Amino acid sequence: MKKRIYIVCITVLIGCNLFAQNILSKDEAIQLTLENNYGVKIANNNVEVAENNKSVLNSGYLPTLTGNAGATYNKDDISAEFSNGESTSLNGAESSRYNAGLNLNYTLFDGLGRYYDFKRLKEEYNLSELQARETIENTILQLLTVYYDVARRAENLKSLEETLEISYDRLVRSEYQFEYGQNTKLDVLNAQVDINNDSINVITSKQNVINSKRDLNVVTGNSVKREFAVDTSVTFLMQLNKEELLEKVLNNNVTLIQNEKNIAINDFTVKANKSGYLPTVGLTGSYGWNENNNNAASFVAVSTNTGLSAGVNLSWNLFDGGTTITRVKNAKINLENLKLQKEQLRLDVERNFNNAWDDYQNRLKIYRVQEENIRTAKNNFNRTQEKFKLGQVTSIEFRQAQLNLLTAELSRNQAKYDAKLAEILVLQISGELLNVRF
Repeated sequence: MKKRIYIVCITVLIGCNLFAQNILSKDEAIQLTLENNYGVKIANNNVEVAENNKSVLNSGYLPTLTGNAGATYNKDDISAEFSNGESTSLNGAESSRYNAGLNLNYTLFDGLGRYYDFKRLKEEYNLSELQARETIENTILQLLTVYYDVARRAENLKSLEETLEISYDRLVRSEYQFEYGQNTKLDVLNAQVDINNDSINVITSKQNVINSKRDLNVVTGNSVKREFAVDTSVTFLMQLNKEELLEKVLNNNVTLIQNEKNIAINDFTVKANKSGYLPTVGLTGSYGWNENNNNAASFVAVSTNTGLSAGVNLSWNLFDGGTTITRVKNAKINLENLKLQKEQLRLDVERNFNNAWDDYQNRLKIYRVQEENIRTAKNNFNRTQEKFKLGQVTSIEFRQAQLNLLTAELSRNQAKYDAKLAEILVLQISGELLNVRF
């Protein structure tokens, strides 16, 4: 009797503890993940890098302006003879020169190379956004997989704890029956063995829940500092239409869109490489200041000059050994490969969608069957329990009905979350994962 009181108290304490824990909703978990997951942060930083690269400051359209300055000091010993026969000598004659200038260079025309490079950088920025979106989608899929794993293990733990309590009731009843001579000591021993097995299952299940929560917290960037439980409710999006989703796959699937961006990028690369066939026209300008402080042997003691100059230059690489021709040919081949890859990706994505859709439908059917199996197992257990109380079935038959119910509950839990994860995969492939609430 003391054992039964003990397990009831423990169960009540566990229930109170779980009730006292804050529920970490799916929306809150997703929000924490988007804010703190390291993979998402890295992807967002890569978008910032691409945004910087597509700036006009990196386009080549702006001129370059450089400044320079210098100073020279001389101290010389000079001996000089003039044409009239006179001579002179200077010891330690000092002279100095100073200069400063500004140089401006601007490319007026480079064969449209920078024009297509600028467009390519903009497409690379768009591609980086798609790569970040793909990272976010994969991270959310990972989060929900772990989140539902915690929920499944929590429900399994609840079922195992209920099974353990039933086993304690059975032990108490067996002890009473043994005391009144209604059964043998073997029934009591069997009940104790079953309690031990059920207790081990509960202990293992508790640890599995703790481990899964840690996995969940890793995905959220270790941002959940409190004790928490998860929401075990699951709602299926029964209004999903296969034909509509398949159309969205072709328009919104992130893999297909990335391939299209890569095609656009390589198309601009081909055009930029062709700029090597055309001349380059540049504008130059400079402003300079020079001052010379000459020694006593010079005719001019001090001279200063300032000047402004400007010019236009043209450069045309008439033949570069075939380098430009090779670059253009290879860029065209790469572009053709990407177009072929697009067709292959389209086939792969359509196949993956059809497989995911069929898997989703099958798992929904399995879940419905498991729900029906639960009702049957509960009905069978309740009838067996009543007969066990009346002494009409053995403890072995009662235990089997108990295990059948537990197995049905565990299978139902597995089927429920398998179906939900299959639904999430369908949404991801169709590009709708970020457009729904869970």
